[in-house]
Amino acid sequence: MTSPYDIDEIFPDDSGPVRLPRRQSGNSPQGLAVTLLADFTLYTRAWIPSAAIVALLAEAGVSHAGARTTISRLSRRGVLEGSKHGRNSSYRLTSAAALNLAVGGRAIVSAATDTGAWDRTWTLVAFSLPQDEVARRRELRSRLRWLGCAPLYDGLWVSPQDLTAKAEAQLADLTFGAVTVFRARHVDLGASTGRDPLDAWDTTAIARQYEAFIQRWSTLLPDVRTSISGVEAVRARTEVMDTYRRLPILDPRLPLELLPPDWPRHAARDLFAAVYDGLAAPAQDHVRAIVGRFTTDPLTGVRAHTVADLLSGAAGDPCVDGVGRG
Repeated sequence: MTSPYDIDEIFPDDSGPVRLPRRQSGNSPQGLAVTLLADFTLYTRAWIPSAAIVALLAEAGVSHAGARTTISRLSRRGVLEGSKHGRNSSYRLTSAAALNLAVGGRAIVSAATDTGAWDRTWTLVAFSLPQDEVARRRELRSRLRWLGCAPLYDGLWVSPQDLTAKAEAQLADLTFGAVTVFRARHVDLGASTGRDPLDAWDTTAIARQYEAFIQRWSTLLPDVRTSISGVEAVRARTEVMDTYRRLPILDPRLPLELLPPDWPRHAARDLFAAVYDGLAAPAQDHVRAIVGRFTTDPLTGVRAHTVADLLSGAAGDPCVDGVGRG
């Protein structure tokens, strides 16, 4: 199981009061812990007994000692906050972490939303940073990719979408004045002398990614509706998010009129929603069963959200203080 909240892609700038875990090669216990808590307590911020978190991580192959270390590190990073009653401790997402994760979740599921007719205007971002400033160049490229841009030439990135004032301010902070942003229409000089802005994206490769996603999950969809339960539901739900969340980064709402007919963006999104939402109830039942072994408190705060919840940014009560303080 891997985390859908890849901070290199979802939150490239990890400055501030909360530092979410960056993705690592293989399974990351910290990323997995964030995924589990976000998937089932994002909008309630319910307290979960530390023993329950350890048990859930154990199902993914994390050792007892590794799970305890993970909880401690996430607390130091400002992702979790703890509460201790006697010999028992509980943890929940901090408000800052929950907010960041909610923003990331909404970005993932809203990427396939139609934005109306395209005005055929491109955003161009030109920048110049010294080659030896590797960290700044990497951070800027990561931020540009998150904003839906792609490199047309070295130092010139393009996007079919306009940038918000907040995005422009973020770019200015990263480049200290060494960036220019403007909007323009493409003038076609012919294939032999010019390069189309769409060439910044490998649409053939993107289509293959969509096709692989659809092939993988369409064959599993009947089982989602009938026979997947328990820990397998939790694993599959995490995997489908982990796979789908990459697609909006690859295809940042590129104008459909520029793409081949029957572009699979909406088909992939509908399939993702069917699998993710279809597994919500059995996955929630399993997580509640694990948490219920370590507390007698009500488990209403352990709640699997749906795609619609992620899109709207709310799921039921905004905060529940109930689970697992005993």
